[in-house]
Amino acid sequence: MSRVVALVLLCLVVALFALLRKYRAVVVSNTAFKYSYYPASALLVILAVNFLLVALGADRLFFVQQAVYGLSLGSVYALIALGYTMVYGVIKLINFAHGDIYMVGAYAGYYAVTALNLSFVPALVVAMAVSAVTGVLVERIAYKPLRDSPRITLLITAIGMSLLLENLGQKVFTSTPRTYPSMFTGSYNVFGVSVDLSRIIVFVVTILLMLALQYFVTYTKPGRAMRAVSQDRDAARLMGIDIDRVIAATFAVGSALAGAAGVLVGIVFPQIRPTMGVMPGLKAFVAAVIGGIGIIPGAMLGGMIIGVSENLVTAYISSSWRDAIAFGFLILILLAKPTGILGKHTREKV
Repeated sequence: MSRVVALVLLCLVVALFALLRKYRAVVVSNTAFKYSYYPASALLVILAVNFLLVALGADRLFFVQQAVYGLSLGSVYALIALGYTMVYGVIKLINFAHGDIYMVGAYAGYYAVTALNLSFVPALVVAMAVSAVTGVLVERIAYKPLRDSPRITLLITAIGMSLLLENLGQKVFTSTPRTYPSMFTGSYNVFGVSVDLSRIIVFVVTILLMLALQYFVTYTKPGRAMRAVSQDRDAARLMGIDIDRVIAATFAVGSALAGAAGVLVGIVFPQIRPTMGVMPGLKAFVAAVIGGIGIIPGAMLGGMIIGVSENLVTAYISSSWRDAIAFGFLILILLAKPTGILGKHTREKV
């Protein structure tokens, strides 16, 4: 395929994507095409990227390789972002201590493997449990007494709790980086693309946890209670829902996902340290905003976008730009669609 043909096809695909976005409501409302919108959008995006690479004369295999690496990194961001989006959806709080709970999960998994000699799955469960307990303690100690205070008070408290956890981590674990033991070795060659087993595990575990979370929120009684509280806390209380219990459960589930992310990052990027939660926590928050904060699939989408774009920028431009790309995306999304990619405009009662 020549570059000119690829450029023409790229313009055609972009036009089709624009039409699909324009008539999204019509497509989604049609019973026959209800579930085809997102697969069709994903297919058009893949085709557009493919034709763009051909038009530029770039190495497509190298691009796919970097995108695969980015998906494993994006999976970690997505799991942390899910915790942000759950807490914000229920009590409208940006829990900036969430990145440090991710650090607690990483150390819990590390000691479960090294001190208790546990395998991957039990260590993952231990890390999620320790992180869940930590998240509930943070909510009970720092946030519950200030629940009816102005939002700026809660925001400042969240920043203070983040700094407290970081310093406690340095005191307890010391500032010396720890190296995770190697749990998964080997790689697979798929159509010329080399994929490490550890990255496959990260991606698969992330998808399973997201599906489990979606099922929990949609079909279980505690999940329905969370959705009720997120829509109208006062009405939920009048219906007999225990608000304190729902908020504690939200922090527990969100923190458990952050703990799982801590273990997963340990098996791919094996060094952990007490300050490891700062930048991933900020990027996960950006991912939640990009996807649409308060929306579970949006957090997943935002994490993948940040992970892939960060890896591509590192490969094609410079590693010094890897942190800037996330915040650049944040600015663009806030300018173009402040509610996020999957977010919807809502009217607030005054």
